[in-house]
Amino acid sequence: MGGLLAVFGSFFALQGAGIIMWPAESFMLANHDWIGKGAIIGITGVFVLLLGLKVPRRHDTD
Repeated sequence: MGGLLAVFGSFFALQGAGIIMWPAESFMLANHDWIGKGAIIGITGVFVLLLGLKVPRRHDTD
C-alpha cells in the first residue's frame, strides 16, 4: 500500500509541475497546488512502506 501511495504521489507531483502531461483531460496538469499535495502523498507512502517493513509480523500457530 505504501508503495502505491509513493508512486501515485510522485505521479501527481510531476503532473502538477507540468512534467507529465497525461492524461490530457486531467485537472492536475500544470496546477502547482498538486506539486505539494503529491509530495505529501508520496512521502506518506514512503513512511507507510518503511513502517510496514519495520513492524514484526505475527506468525499464527494454527
